[in-house]
This record gives sequence, structure tokens and C-alpha cells, in this order.
Amino acid sequence: MAATYTFDVFSSLDGYGAAGGDWTGYWGKQGPELLDRRLALYGGEQRMVFGANTYRVFAQMLASSTEDSDVRDPWVTRMRNLPTTVVSTTLEGPLDWPDGEVVSGDAVDVVARLKEESEVPLRSHGSLSMNRALMAAGLVDRVQVTLFPVITGRTGLDPVFRGAADFDLELIESRTLDSSIQELVYRPALHA
Repeated sequence: MAATYTFDVFSSLDGYGAAGGDWTGYWGKQGPELLDRRLALYGGEQRMVFGANTYRVFAQMLASSTEDSDVRDPWVTRMRNLPTTVVSTTLEGPLDWPDGEVVSGDAVDVVARLKEESEVPLRSHGSLSMNRALMAAGLVDRVQVTLFPVITGRTGLDPVFRGAADFDLELIESRTLDSSIQELVYRPALHA
């Protein structure tokens, strides 16, 4: 039986994965429910899967932070300590990641193999272009969007689904966190 693969992403209401300007992490909207939920999501056994760019961003962000920094929320620390595969044709190991390995090759081929071989679920946070390709190949079982109540029309960065194929989404789970953040989990299917 193939492992479940979840594409986990944060988004503004207008579809951006990040913002410039004076926005802070989580667009300044995080609260205890969000942070507790994130820690719970990363509490179980699973393998992280990142593209090279997302790995570089996380590694740099963590290297330049202090122990007391918001960057080192407990769920981020937990994520960093999970077994991790970084799919890349440009990176070489060893990685500055406790249990990380680089696997060279096409992400579709690498993740298809991981899904067949892994005994634990697979999860990817971010890695937008890689996950759009994996969705198009039918390898993403769940799209988990944490939707923050902001519009970043002028300062939005990293459009989450820019260039993606068309998909029908079946809502399989939803919850509201801290009175305004929506967590939506969908099962994607290519739109015929």
C-alpha cells in the first residue's frame, strides 16, 4: 500500500504563500490554537519531502535565528527533526538537517518511489513548484491549506497555485483556529 502524501501550505486569501513589506511570519495572525495544531500535525511519524529551494530557505532561516525566535516554534523544531528527503539536481549532501538526505532526480520519479517504499506518511510544507508537478502527476493525496485572513495584493510573494493544472477538490476536513484562520484539507483530482 502506498504512503499518503500531503502537500501542506500556508496561504493568504488571495493565494500567496508569503508576503514582503512589513508582514511578519504567519502574517502576524498566529495564536495558540494554530501553534498547537501545527505541533500536533507534526507529532506523528512521517517523512518530510522538500525541493531544494524550500530546503535552502528553511536551513537559512533556522541558521540565522536564535533559540528564542518565533522561527523556532515547537512545530518547526519538530519538523526539522523528522526524517527528510530533499529532492534536488543541484544540492549535494551532507545537509545541515539532523536526519536529512538529498535524492537526485526528477521529483515525480523520486516521490512515486517514496510513496511505494515508505512505511510512514509523507508531508511537504511549501515546495510550491515541486508540489504543483506532483499534483499534476496524481501523486498528492491531500492538499492542506492553512488560510490566513489577509489579502496581500501589493506585497504577496510566491503564488501558491500559479501555473498549476486544473483540479476538482473534495473537502475532507476543515477547522477554524484562533477565530479567523481556516485549515482546509482537500483530496485533489485532475479536472477532466
